Amino acid sequence: MSDIKFMLQALEISKKALPKCIPNPPVGCVLVKDGRVISEGFTQSIGGNHAELEAIKNYSGLLDNVTAYVTLEPCSFEGRTPSCAKMIADTNINKVIVATLDPDRRNNGKGIEILRDNGLQVEVGIGAKEVNEFINLYLGHS
Repeated sequence: MSDIKFMLQALEISKKALPKCIPNPPVGCVLVKDGRVISEGFTQSIGGNHAELEAIKNYSGLLDNVTAYVTLEPCSFEGRTPSCAKMIADTNINKVIVATLDPDRRNNGKGIEILRDNGLQVEVGIGAKEVNEFINLYLGHS
């Protein structure tokens, strides 16, 4: 499977977050190891886990050599939940592929920066067109 196929799978999973995740955006995450999906997650109800933490919690194996496909940039800040970018950086996940940056001014590139500063490979933009067509309806462009 190619990167775009994994991202499109994360996009489909993100739709399961609705409507309970509102006012948070519906985000999907797929964890891939050795070319196969090992776990997935989506944003839970307000105050609940974000997609990345759900995917990590849903997998009991080692996270070394895992690539995370996330539809929206992992959050850099702590609010009702911990920072997803910092949480990912504390695992053995070594690569994160993000469809689109989070326009929230508290994030907007800061999550990517945390990941890169912690030595993770990060790619941004794979599946951006498809993800943006869906997620832009739910983002508060602040």
